[in-house]
Amino acid sequence: MPQRGQDLKGIFIAYNQAYHPLILRLLHRQALRGYTSWEGVQGQGSEGGEPHLGSHAWPTMNQAMMVFAPADRVPALLESLRKLDEATPEQGLRAFVWSVEASI
Repeated sequence: MPQRGQDLKGIFIAYNQAYHPLILRLLHRQALRGYTSWEGVQGQGSEGGEPHLGSHAWPTMNQAMMVFAPADRVPALLESLRKLDEATPEQGLRAFVWSVEASI
């Protein structure tokens, strides 16, 4: 659990909806409990990949998640996400890390 004043990072993860249970298990294994997720997110990756628009032509959808974690735990999370993405690159998964200026 992050402590007040601890160096925190926000990790935004956008991914094919099929990954959701896998990402939840990954977070659980790394004891990262807090997250917020959004269902039904539309998008298309910037490095190839098919659109995920929930339409007749592009029926798959994405989800997104925001995880806040101590800075020293971020590399392990990113490495786990990288392995998941590399195992099935056609599904689509991206993660971006932001600095947290303040929290309450």
